[in-house]
Amino acid sequence: MVKKEEKETRKKEEDRIVHEPIEEVKLKPVEKVEDIEDIEAKVKEPATKEERLQRARVDGLSSWKPKTQLGRDVKEGKIKDIDEVFDKSYKILEEQIVDLLIPNLQVDLISIGQAKGKFGGGKRRIWRQTQKKTAEGNVPSFSCMAVVGDCAGHIGIGIGKARETLPAKEKAVRDAKLNMIKLKRGCGSFDCSCNETHSLPFKVRGKTSSSVILLTPAPKGTGLAIDDECKKIMKLAGIKDIYSRTFGQTRSKINLAKACIKALEETRRLK
Repeated sequence: MVKKEEKETRKKEEDRIVHEPIEEVKLKPVEKVEDIEDIEAKVKEPATKEERLQRARVDGLSSWKPKTQLGRDVKEGKIKDIDEVFDKSYKILEEQIVDLLIPNLQVDLISIGQAKGKFGGGKRRIWRQTQKKTAEGNVPSFSCMAVVGDCAGHIGIGIGKARETLPAKEKAVRDAKLNMIKLKRGCGSFDCSCNETHSLPFKVRGKTSSSVILLTPAPKGTGLAIDDECKKIMKLAGIKDIYSRTFGQTRSKINLAKACIKALEETRRLK
């Protein structure tokens, strides 16, 4: 009897819930079209890593408050070309100037460190680790060298050092943007008769400490006959064909990369 009464009460409750009228829910209409755009902008997130980086870069430039006269002129639109900055010998003191004038800037890292090998020798890596002896123990630090360029004759190199790897990379990229230079490209090889800017116009030489590098123009189709780390510099500088020869101690990739940049800078100093 008890089970029968429970079934009857349960059935009555279900009938009451089913036949009970439902209150109408009134939706608030959207007054402005801007509200829909704002909602879509919030819902739509960037799909790829490049889109996220681009959005962060745009947000950072919009909130940038320049501190130098060159930065104010660039943000106001008075200077729209990076060549104007180099032709007038302006000093770049803010990295946002390069971000605005060169939107397609590419970044690469040079392998200046070496991993610990099993028998004393290891593979090259982009982080160079050092230690400082203190009373509390060994304090490690990481160094990184970055190269930036637009593959159109503008190149920069910089070094950053920090207690962790990512801050060291950010410092290196910032230093490279502040040390941008403009080089002159051409076709100076006697085996090539084209007028394209695929190589250098003449031989150049660069020296840093005991590292010396000699760059010679090459005919079209030769490629980059140069050290692997210097290839990264040549690609971002927009040079496709080159011959090279090194002298002195070239195992130090920091000095070799700096010598390569000095050699490219010599293309602007015609005698």
